[in-house]
Amino acid sequence: MSVAFVFPGQGSQVVGMGKALFEAFGESRAVFEEADASLGFALSRLCFEGPEAELQLTANTQPAILATSVAALRALLARGVRPDWVAGHSLGEYSALVAAGAIGLAGALRTVRRRGQYMQEAVPVGTGAMAAILGLDLEAIEAACREAASGEVVSPANVNSPGQVVIAGHAGAVDRASELCKARGAKRAVRLPVSAPFHCALMKPAQERLAPELAALAFRDPEVPLVNNVDARVVRDAASCRDGLLLQVAGAVRWQESVEQLAREGVATFVEVGPGTVLSGLVRKIVKDARVLHVDSPESLEAALAGLGAGALG
Repeated sequence: MSVAFVFPGQGSQVVGMGKALFEAFGESRAVFEEADASLGFALSRLCFEGPEAELQLTANTQPAILATSVAALRALLARGVRPDWVAGHSLGEYSALVAAGAIGLAGALRTVRRRGQYMQEAVPVGTGAMAAILGLDLEAIEAACREAASGEVVSPANVNSPGQVVIAGHAGAVDRASELCKARGAKRAVRLPVSAPFHCALMKPAQERLAPELAALAFRDPEVPLVNNVDARVVRDAASCRDGLLLQVAGAVRWQESVEQLAREGVATFVEVGPGTVLSGLVRKIVKDARVLHVDSPESLEAALAGLGAGALG
């Protein structure tokens, strides 16, 4: 059975992420050194020491998560572990494409830093919002969003797993849709502490600004297939990789469908590569019998290698 590496997106950032990998493995240290050089500032220090408020600015968060994910990836690759498939949640698709050899790390880091800047600048602070809707089916959430819009934007932004959907749009419309969802049986509707309403039509200006950046970024056909998150389809060519990264800025992340597609392709083992274990929890909800591992530290790397039968850590 096949192994998929899956890579987290925004929401996984914590001060100290990647530090243990940096200290333990030369290949991980090289990733952060490349990140510092390609970005022209000490991203590694920001990851390891903060300050937290600066790390949580999306223009910093995005390259920080990418660098930490690739640092974990390189430690796996150095020990002979290779994926059969890759996928990423939102920003994580850049990490997935680095893993698949479709884009280079330095160019990806510079692109996601600008992606974060453009997404932050697309909507004035306080204008937009996101909320997690728990325990209600997607069709009912979509209907609530249509009813709540009243000329504003609100729509599903992250379809994460059965019973977990994030909506995004204008703050008032998100609040109205949240109340409708609760009235129709949602267990909870929780406003998220985010800096912008990602993955909805309000991100169109960011998508337009990112287009020339992606056009200038060198893409190759991926060495292993990707299931992209904007339409949950198998991607095997460079042009489709680029298109998916552009469309996902204002498009919903279809994570549940992406994982279901990987399972249909024969993936039985999912390795979350990068900070946190959010995707591990989602995968377990989507594919009940999946084997799920994660790598974000030397200890979790050792456990993952044991789980994969890949030999001792060395």
